Amino acid sequence: MGSVEKDELDAGAQFVLKSRGSWIHCGYHLTTSIVAPSLLSLPFAFASLGWTAGVASLVIGALVTFYSYNLLSLVLEHHAHLGHRHLRFRDMANDILGPRWGRYYVGPIQFLVCYGAVVGSTLLGGQCMKAIYLLSNPDGNMKLFEFVIIFGGLMLILAQIPSFHSLRHINLVSLVLCLAYSTCATAGSIYIGSSSKGPKKDYSLSSNDESRIFGIFNSLAIIATPLGNGIIPEIQATLAPPVKGKMFKGLCVCYGVVTVTFFSVAISGYWAFGNQADGLILTNFLDDGKPLVPKWFILMTNAFTILQLSAVAVVYLQPTNEVLERTFADPTSGEFSLRNVVPRVISRSVSVIIATTIAAMLPFFGDINAVIGAFGFIPLDFVLPVVFFNLTFKPSKKGVLFWLNVTIAVVFATLGVIAAVAAVRQISLDAKTYRLFANV
Repeated sequence: MGSVEKDELDAGAQFVLKSRGSWIHCGYHLTTSIVAPSLLSLPFAFASLGWTAGVASLVIGALVTFYSYNLLSLVLEHHAHLGHRHLRFRDMANDILGPRWGRYYVGPIQFLVCYGAVVGSTLLGGQCMKAIYLLSNPDGNMKLFEFVIIFGGLMLILAQIPSFHSLRHINLVSLVLCLAYSTCATAGSIYIGSSSKGPKKDYSLSSNDESRIFGIFNSLAIIATPLGNGIIPEIQATLAPPVKGKMFKGLCVCYGVVTVTFFSVAISGYWAFGNQADGLILTNFLDDGKPLVPKWFILMTNAFTILQLSAVAVVYLQPTNEVLERTFADPTSGEFSLRNVVPRVISRSVSVIIATTIAAMLPFFGDINAVIGAFGFIPLDFVLPVVFFNLTFKPSKKGVLFWLNVTIAVVFATLGVIAAVAAVRQISLDAKTYRLFANV
Protein backbone atom coordinates (compact mmCIF):
# COMPACT_ATOMS: atom_id res chain seq x y z
CA MET A 1 0.00 0.00 0.00
CA GLY A 2 1.57 3.24 -1.12
CA SER A 3 1.25 6.62 0.52
CA VAL A 4 -2.09 8.38 0.68
CA GLU A 5 -1.70 10.27 -2.61
CA LYS A 6 -1.26 7.16 -4.74
CA ASP A 7 -4.06 5.40 -3.01
CA GLU A 8 -7.03 7.74 -2.85
CA LEU A 9 -9.62 5.02 -2.71
CA ASP A 10 -8.64 2.80 0.19
CA ALA A 11 -11.92 1.92 1.90
CA GLY A 12 -10.26 0.92 5.18
CA ALA A 13 -8.68 4.32 5.66
CA GLN A 14 -11.62 6.19 4.21
CA PHE A 15 -14.39 4.65 6.33
CA VAL A 16 -12.71 3.48 9.55
CA LEU A 17 -9.86 5.90 10.16
CA LYS A 18 -11.41 9.28 9.49
CA SER A 19 -9.03 12.16 10.15
CA ARG A 20 -11.33 14.57 11.95
CA GLY A 21 -10.54 14.51 15.66
CA SER A 22 -9.05 17.06 18.06
CA TRP A 23 -6.29 16.36 20.62
CA ILE A 24 -8.79 15.75 23.39
CA HIS A 25 -10.57 13.07 21.32
CA CYS A 26 -7.17 11.54 20.79
CA GLY A 27 -6.69 11.59 24.58
CA TYR A 28 -9.97 9.65 24.99
CA HIS A 29 -8.96 7.03 22.40
CA LEU A 30 -5.51 6.64 23.98
CA THR A 31 -6.96 6.32 27.47
CA THR A 32 -9.43 3.64 26.43
CA SER A 33 -6.77 1.65 24.62
CA ILE A 34 -4.30 1.82 27.54
CA VAL A 35 -6.30 2.08 30.77
CA ALA A 36 -8.25 -1.16 30.52
CA PRO A 37 -9.42 -3.56 33.22
CA SER A 38 -6.18 -5.51 32.74
CA LEU A 39 -4.77 -2.97 35.23
CA LEU A 40 -6.76 -4.85 37.89
CA SER A 41 -4.14 -7.62 37.73
CA LEU A 42 -1.31 -5.26 38.76
CA PRO A 43 -1.43 -6.23 42.49
CA PHE A 44 -0.93 -9.83 41.32
CA ALA A 45 2.20 -8.76 39.43
CA PHE A 46 3.45 -6.97 42.55
CA ALA A 47 3.01 -10.23 44.49
CA SER A 48 5.97 -11.83 42.66
CA LEU A 49 8.04 -8.64 42.59
CA GLY A 50 7.70 -7.22 46.08
CA TRP A 51 7.38 -3.52 46.94
CA THR A 52 10.58 -2.00 45.55
CA ALA A 53 10.78 -3.95 42.30
CA GLY A 54 7.04 -3.68 41.75
CA VAL A 55 6.81 0.09 42.06
CA ALA A 56 10.09 0.54 40.16
CA SER A 57 9.02 -1.59 37.20
CA LEU A 58 5.65 0.16 37.03
CA VAL A 59 7.33 3.59 37.03
CA ILE A 60 9.91 2.53 34.43
CA GLY A 61 7.22 0.91 32.29
CA ALA A 62 5.10 4.05 32.37
CA LEU A 63 8.05 6.34 31.58
CA VAL A 64 9.36 4.18 28.74
CA THR A 65 5.95 3.77 27.09
CA PHE A 66 5.25 7.51 27.40
CA TYR A 67 8.65 8.19 25.83
CA SER A 68 8.30 5.65 23.02
CA TYR A 69 4.73 6.70 22.14
CA ASN A 70 6.00 10.25 21.78
CA LEU A 71 8.85 9.06 19.57
CA LEU A 72 6.35 7.15 17.43
CA SER A 73 4.22 10.23 17.01
CA LEU A 74 7.30 12.32 16.08
CA VAL A 75 8.22 9.78 13.41
CA LEU A 76 4.64 9.86 12.14
CA GLU A 77 4.66 13.68 12.07
CA HIS A 78 7.99 13.69 10.24
CA HIS A 79 6.64 11.41 7.51
CA ALA A 80 3.37 13.34 7.29
CA HIS A 81 5.48 16.47 6.80
CA LEU A 82 7.28 14.78 3.90
CA GLY A 83 3.90 13.97 2.41
CA HIS A 84 3.55 10.32 3.47
CA ARG A 85 0.92 10.25 6.15
CA HIS A 86 1.01 6.78 7.68
CA LEU A 87 -2.33 5.60 8.94
CA ARG A 88 -1.30 2.16 10.20
CA PHE A 89 1.52 0.45 12.06
CA ARG A 90 2.33 -1.82 9.13
CA ASP A 91 2.57 1.14 6.72
CA MET A 92 5.23 2.59 8.99
CA ALA A 93 7.10 -0.70 9.10
CA ASN A 94 6.86 -1.04 5.29
CA ASP A 95 8.32 2.40 4.83
CA ILE A 96 11.03 2.29 7.49
CA LEU A 97 12.07 -1.37 7.74
CA GLY A 98 11.01 -2.59 4.31
CA PRO A 99 7.87 -4.33 3.02
CA ARG A 100 8.67 -7.82 4.30
CA TRP A 101 8.85 -6.65 7.94
CA GLY A 102 5.51 -4.92 7.60
CA ARG A 103 3.81 -7.88 6.00
CA TYR A 104 5.26 -10.79 7.95
CA TYR A 105 6.07 -9.36 11.37
CA VAL A 106 4.44 -6.08 12.35
CA GLY A 107 1.11 -6.67 10.60
CA PRO A 108 0.42 -10.15 12.03
CA ILE A 109 1.70 -9.24 15.52
CA GLN A 110 -0.45 -6.14 15.71
CA PHE A 111 -3.43 -8.14 14.52
CA LEU A 112 -2.80 -10.84 17.13
CA VAL A 113 -2.37 -8.31 19.93
CA CYS A 114 -5.54 -6.44 19.06
CA TYR A 115 -7.61 -9.53 18.48
CA GLY A 116 -6.20 -11.02 21.67
CA ALA A 117 -7.33 -7.90 23.51
CA VAL A 118 -10.85 -8.38 22.11
CA VAL A 119 -10.95 -12.03 23.21
CA GLY A 120 -9.51 -11.12 26.62
CA SER A 121 -12.07 -8.35 27.15
CA THR A 122 -14.93 -10.66 26.17
CA LEU A 123 -13.73 -13.32 28.62
CA LEU A 124 -13.24 -10.80 31.43
CA GLY A 125 -16.69 -9.36 30.74
CA GLY A 126 -18.17 -12.82 31.09
CA GLN A 127 -16.31 -13.37 34.36
CA CYS A 128 -17.56 -10.08 35.83
CA MET A 129 -21.14 -10.92 34.80
CA LYS A 130 -20.77 -14.30 36.45
CA ALA A 131 -19.52 -12.63 39.65
CA ILE A 132 -22.65 -10.44 39.74
CA TYR A 133 -24.85 -13.49 39.08
CA LEU A 134 -23.28 -15.56 41.87
CA LEU A 135 -23.67 -12.68 44.33
CA SER A 136 -27.39 -12.44 43.72
CA ASN A 137 -27.88 -16.18 43.29
CA PRO A 138 -25.16 -18.16 45.14
CA ASP A 139 -26.50 -21.59 44.13
CA GLY A 140 -27.01 -20.65 40.48
CA ASN A 141 -25.94 -23.18 37.87
CA MET A 142 -25.24 -20.96 34.84
CA LYS A 143 -21.81 -21.66 33.34
CA LEU A 144 -19.09 -19.14 32.50
CA PHE A 145 -19.39 -19.65 28.74
CA GLU A 146 -23.07 -18.63 28.85
CA PHE A 147 -22.05 -15.25 30.30
CA VAL A 148 -19.28 -14.91 27.72
CA ILE A 149 -21.90 -15.43 25.00
CA ILE A 150 -24.16 -12.75 26.55
CA PHE A 151 -21.23 -10.31 26.52
CA GLY A 152 -20.52 -11.33 22.92
CA GLY A 153 -24.11 -10.34 22.10
CA LEU A 154 -23.48 -6.84 23.47
CA MET A 155 -20.29 -6.70 21.38
CA LEU A 156 -22.20 -7.70 18.24
CA ILE A 157 -24.24 -4.51 18.53
CA LEU A 158 -21.30 -2.23 19.42
CA ALA A 159 -19.10 -3.64 16.65
CA GLN A 160 -21.37 -2.05 14.05
CA ILE A 161 -20.30 1.51 15.01
CA PRO A 162 -18.91 2.68 11.65
CA SER A 163 -15.59 4.43 12.33
CA PHE A 164 -12.91 4.99 14.95
CA HIS A 165 -13.69 8.72 15.08
CA SER A 166 -17.36 8.00 15.90
CA LEU A 167 -16.25 6.19 19.07
CA ARG A 168 -15.14 9.43 20.70
CA HIS A 169 -18.25 9.85 22.88
CA ILE A 170 -18.13 6.22 24.00
CA ASN A 171 -14.45 6.68 24.83
CA LEU A 172 -15.14 9.75 26.96
CA VAL A 173 -17.63 7.66 28.95
CA SER A 174 -15.05 4.90 29.13
CA LEU A 175 -12.47 7.34 30.55
CA VAL A 176 -14.90 8.24 33.34
CA LEU A 177 -15.67 4.54 33.92
CA CYS A 178 -12.03 3.51 34.29
CA LEU A 179 -11.57 6.23 36.92
CA ALA A 180 -14.73 4.90 38.58
CA TYR A 181 -13.76 1.24 38.92
CA SER A 182 -10.16 2.09 39.81
CA THR A 183 -11.51 4.25 42.64
CA CYS A 184 -13.79 1.38 43.68
CA ALA A 185 -10.96 -1.17 43.59
CA THR A 186 -8.70 1.15 45.62
CA ALA A 187 -11.41 2.03 48.13
CA GLY A 188 -12.39 -1.62 48.54
CA SER A 189 -8.78 -2.67 49.10
CA ILE A 190 -8.21 0.06 51.67
CA TYR A 191 -11.48 -0.81 53.44
CA ILE A 192 -10.63 -4.54 53.65
CA GLY A 193 -6.96 -3.91 54.44
CA SER A 194 -7.73 -1.64 57.39
CA SER A 195 -10.52 -3.83 58.81
CA SER A 196 -9.93 -7.14 60.57
CA LYS A 197 -11.79 -9.03 57.80
CA GLY A 198 -8.89 -9.13 55.35
CA PRO A 199 -6.23 -11.85 55.14
CA LYS A 200 -3.07 -11.55 57.23
CA LYS A 201 -0.72 -9.25 55.30
CA ASP A 202 2.26 -11.22 54.05
CA TYR A 203 4.68 -9.63 51.58
CA SER A 204 7.29 -12.41 51.47
CA LEU A 205 8.34 -13.64 48.02
CA SER A 206 8.44 -17.28 46.90
CA SER A 207 11.35 -19.21 48.43
CA ASN A 208 11.74 -21.52 45.43
CA ASP A 209 14.38 -19.93 43.13
CA GLU A 210 13.02 -21.21 39.83
CA SER A 211 9.44 -20.18 40.43
CA ARG A 212 10.59 -16.82 41.81
CA ILE A 213 12.67 -15.98 38.72
CA PHE A 214 9.97 -17.05 36.28
CA GLY A 215 7.36 -15.28 38.42
CA ILE A 216 9.34 -12.06 38.06
CA PHE A 217 9.41 -12.25 34.27
CA ASN A 218 5.78 -13.26 34.09
CA SER A 219 4.94 -10.23 36.25
CA LEU A 220 6.91 -7.96 33.94
CA ALA A 221 4.83 -9.24 31.01
CA ILE A 222 1.69 -8.57 33.08
CA ILE A 223 2.86 -4.99 33.74
CA ALA A 224 3.71 -4.48 30.05
CA THR A 225 0.27 -5.67 28.91
CA PRO A 226 -1.96 -2.97 30.49
CA LEU A 227 0.59 -0.28 29.51
CA GLY A 228 0.67 -1.64 25.99
CA ASN A 229 -1.15 -0.06 23.08
CA GLY A 230 -0.70 -1.54 19.64
CA ILE A 231 -2.65 1.12 17.79
CA ILE A 232 -0.80 4.44 18.17
CA PRO A 233 -0.59 5.15 14.38
CA GLU A 234 -4.28 4.32 13.97
CA ILE A 235 -5.17 6.74 16.79
CA GLN A 236 -2.93 9.44 15.36
CA ALA A 237 -4.69 8.85 12.01
CA THR A 238 -7.99 10.01 13.56
CA LEU A 239 -6.53 13.49 14.19
CA ALA A 240 -7.42 16.33 11.85
CA PRO A 241 -4.32 17.87 10.20
CA PRO A 242 -2.13 19.71 11.17
CA VAL A 243 -1.07 16.98 13.58
CA LYS A 244 1.84 18.79 15.22
CA GLY A 245 1.91 18.60 19.02
CA LYS A 246 -1.63 17.22 19.33
CA MET A 247 -0.47 13.73 20.12
CA PHE A 248 1.69 14.96 23.01
CA LYS A 249 -1.31 16.69 24.60
CA GLY A 250 -3.41 13.57 24.10
CA LEU A 251 -0.71 11.43 25.71
CA CYS A 252 -0.56 13.83 28.66
CA VAL A 253 -4.31 13.40 29.22
CA CYS A 254 -3.90 9.66 28.97
CA TYR A 255 -0.90 9.37 31.29
CA GLY A 256 -2.60 11.61 33.85
CA VAL A 257 -5.28 8.93 34.04
CA VAL A 258 -2.64 6.14 33.99
CA THR A 259 -0.81 7.64 36.98
CA VAL A 260 -3.99 7.97 39.03
CA THR A 261 -5.43 4.53 38.20
CA PHE A 262 -2.44 2.20 37.85
CA PHE A 263 -0.56 3.29 40.95
CA SER A 264 -3.57 3.56 43.26
CA VAL A 265 -4.89 0.10 42.29
CA ALA A 266 -1.49 -1.63 42.33
CA ILE A 267 -0.34 -0.17 45.64
CA SER A 268 -3.60 -0.43 47.58
CA GLY A 269 -4.31 -3.93 46.28
CA TYR A 270 -0.89 -5.26 47.16
CA TRP A 271 -0.96 -3.47 50.54
CA ALA A 272 -4.30 -5.06 51.45
CA PHE A 273 -3.75 -8.60 50.19
CA GLY A 274 0.04 -9.08 50.07
CA ASN A 275 1.06 -12.14 48.12
CA GLN A 276 -2.54 -13.41 48.29
CA ALA A 277 -3.47 -10.88 45.55
CA ASP A 278 -5.44 -12.60 42.78
CA GLY A 279 -5.09 -12.35 39.01
CA LEU A 280 -8.10 -10.01 39.09
CA ILE A 281 -8.14 -7.92 42.27
CA LEU A 282 -11.98 -7.94 42.40
CA THR A 283 -11.89 -11.68 43.22
CA ASN A 284 -10.16 -10.79 46.48
CA PHE A 285 -13.28 -8.92 47.61
CA LEU A 286 -15.00 -12.29 48.05
CA ASP A 287 -13.68 -14.68 50.69
CA ASP A 288 -15.04 -18.19 49.94
CA GLY A 289 -18.10 -16.56 48.38
CA LYS A 290 -18.65 -14.23 51.38
CA PRO A 291 -18.33 -10.56 50.37
CA LEU A 292 -15.75 -8.64 52.46
CA VAL A 293 -17.25 -5.33 51.30
CA PRO A 294 -20.98 -4.49 50.99
CA LYS A 295 -22.74 -6.37 48.17
CA TRP A 296 -23.85 -3.24 46.29
CA PHE A 297 -20.20 -2.17 46.18
CA ILE A 298 -19.10 -5.34 44.36
CA LEU A 299 -22.06 -5.05 41.99
CA MET A 300 -21.19 -1.45 41.21
CA THR A 301 -17.49 -2.14 40.59
CA ASN A 302 -18.26 -5.09 38.32
CA ALA A 303 -20.84 -3.07 36.39
CA PHE A 304 -18.34 -0.27 35.73
CA THR A 305 -15.78 -2.85 34.63
CA ILE A 306 -18.19 -4.61 32.22
CA LEU A 307 -19.19 -1.33 30.61
CA GLN A 308 -15.61 -0.21 30.11
CA LEU A 309 -14.59 -3.63 28.80
CA SER A 310 -17.10 -3.27 26.00
CA ALA A 311 -15.54 0.07 25.01
CA VAL A 312 -12.02 -1.37 25.12
CA ALA A 313 -13.02 -4.34 22.98
CA VAL A 314 -14.59 -2.04 20.38
CA VAL A 315 -11.43 0.09 20.18
CA TYR A 316 -9.29 -2.99 19.65
CA LEU A 317 -11.68 -4.24 16.96
CA GLN A 318 -10.76 -1.23 14.82
CA PRO A 319 -7.63 -2.70 13.15
CA THR A 320 -9.65 -5.83 12.31
CA ASN A 321 -12.52 -3.69 11.02
CA GLU A 322 -10.09 -1.73 8.91
CA VAL A 323 -8.73 -4.92 7.30
CA LEU A 324 -12.29 -6.18 6.70
CA GLU A 325 -13.41 -2.86 5.14
CA ARG A 326 -10.38 -2.85 2.87
CA THR A 327 -11.18 -6.36 1.72
CA PHE A 328 -14.95 -6.21 1.34
CA ALA A 329 -16.02 -2.59 0.97
CA ASP A 330 -16.19 -0.69 -2.29
CA PRO A 331 -14.62 2.77 -1.79
CA THR A 332 -16.41 4.21 -4.81
CA SER A 333 -19.88 3.76 -3.26
CA GLY A 334 -20.93 5.72 -0.17
CA GLU A 335 -20.08 4.60 3.36
CA PHE A 336 -23.71 3.74 4.11
CA SER A 337 -24.72 2.43 0.69
CA LEU A 338 -26.26 -1.05 0.65
CA ARG A 339 -23.19 -2.37 -1.20
CA ASN A 340 -21.03 -1.48 1.84
CA VAL A 341 -23.43 -1.95 4.75
CA VAL A 342 -24.26 -5.60 4.09
CA PRO A 343 -20.64 -6.89 3.89
CA ARG A 344 -19.72 -4.65 6.86
CA VAL A 345 -22.42 -6.07 9.12
CA ILE A 346 -21.70 -9.66 8.08
CA SER A 347 -17.90 -9.48 8.31
CA ARG A 348 -17.83 -7.62 11.63
CA SER A 349 -20.41 -9.95 13.13
CA VAL A 350 -18.39 -12.99 12.09
CA SER A 351 -15.22 -11.54 13.64
CA VAL A 352 -17.03 -10.89 16.95
CA ILE A 353 -18.58 -14.36 16.92
CA ILE A 354 -15.14 -15.95 16.42
CA ALA A 355 -13.67 -13.89 19.30
CA THR A 356 -16.58 -14.87 21.59
CA THR A 357 -16.19 -18.54 20.70
CA ILE A 358 -12.46 -18.44 21.50
CA ALA A 359 -13.16 -16.70 24.83
CA ALA A 360 -15.81 -19.28 25.78
CA MET A 361 -13.64 -22.22 24.73
CA LEU A 362 -10.40 -21.08 26.35
CA PRO A 363 -11.24 -19.52 29.71
CA PHE A 364 -7.58 -19.86 30.74
CA PHE A 365 -6.88 -16.88 28.52
CA GLY A 366 -4.92 -15.06 31.25
CA ASP A 367 -1.92 -17.24 30.51
CA ILE A 368 -2.27 -16.79 26.77
CA ASN A 369 -2.51 -13.04 27.45
CA ALA A 370 0.93 -13.08 29.05
CA VAL A 371 2.25 -14.73 25.86
CA ILE A 372 0.59 -12.05 23.73
CA GLY A 373 2.09 -9.37 25.99
CA ALA A 374 5.56 -10.86 25.60
CA PHE A 375 5.44 -11.56 21.85
CA GLY A 376 3.27 -8.61 20.86
CA PHE A 377 3.11 -5.64 23.22
CA ILE A 378 6.78 -5.61 24.20
CA PRO A 379 8.08 -5.41 20.59
CA LEU A 380 5.32 -3.04 19.39
CA ASP A 381 5.52 -0.59 22.29
CA PHE A 382 9.00 -0.78 23.73
CA VAL A 383 11.31 -1.88 20.91
CA LEU A 384 9.99 -0.78 17.51
CA PRO A 385 9.34 2.93 18.34
CA VAL A 386 12.96 3.59 19.33
CA VAL A 387 14.23 1.64 16.30
CA PHE A 388 11.93 3.63 14.01
CA PHE A 389 13.16 6.87 15.59
CA ASN A 390 16.84 6.03 15.18
CA LEU A 391 16.33 4.95 11.56
CA THR A 392 14.25 8.01 10.67
CA PHE A 393 16.11 10.85 12.40
CA LYS A 394 19.57 9.18 12.61
CA PRO A 395 20.66 10.93 15.85
CA SER A 396 24.47 11.24 16.27
CA LYS A 397 26.18 8.17 17.72
CA LYS A 398 28.10 10.38 20.14
CA GLY A 399 24.86 11.77 21.61
CA VAL A 400 22.88 10.48 24.58
CA LEU A 401 19.69 10.05 22.55
CA PHE A 402 21.11 7.38 20.23
CA TRP A 403 22.45 5.24 23.07
CA LEU A 404 19.35 5.73 25.23
CA ASN A 405 17.24 4.37 22.38
CA VAL A 406 19.62 1.50 21.67
CA THR A 407 19.64 0.56 25.37
CA ILE A 408 15.83 0.60 25.53
CA ALA A 409 15.59 -1.58 22.41
CA VAL A 410 18.17 -4.12 23.64
CA VAL A 411 16.88 -4.32 27.23
CA PHE A 412 13.25 -4.74 26.26
CA ALA A 413 13.96 -7.14 23.39
CA THR A 414 15.80 -9.38 25.89
CA LEU A 415 12.97 -8.96 28.40
CA GLY A 416 10.45 -9.89 25.73
CA VAL A 417 12.27 -13.12 24.90
CA ILE A 418 12.60 -14.16 28.57
CA ALA A 419 9.01 -13.15 29.35
CA ALA A 420 7.83 -15.22 26.39
CA VAL A 421 9.68 -18.25 27.80
CA ALA A 422 8.19 -17.61 31.25
CA ALA A 423 4.68 -17.26 29.82
CA VAL A 424 4.97 -20.46 27.79
CA ARG A 425 6.28 -22.27 30.90
CA GLN A 426 3.25 -21.01 32.86
CA ILE A 427 0.94 -22.44 30.18
CA SER A 428 2.67 -25.83 30.28
CA LEU A 429 2.34 -25.88 34.09
CA ASP A 430 -1.38 -25.08 33.90
CA ALA A 431 -1.97 -27.39 30.93
CA LYS A 432 -2.81 -30.24 33.32
CA THR A 433 -5.93 -28.43 34.51
CA TYR A 434 -7.21 -27.21 31.13
CA ARG A 435 -10.62 -28.17 29.75
CA LEU A 436 -12.42 -26.57 26.81
CA PHE A 437 -15.49 -24.58 27.91
CA ALA A 438 -14.30 -24.94 31.52
CA ASN A 439 -16.43 -23.21 34.14
CA VAL A 440 -13.81 -21.16 35.99
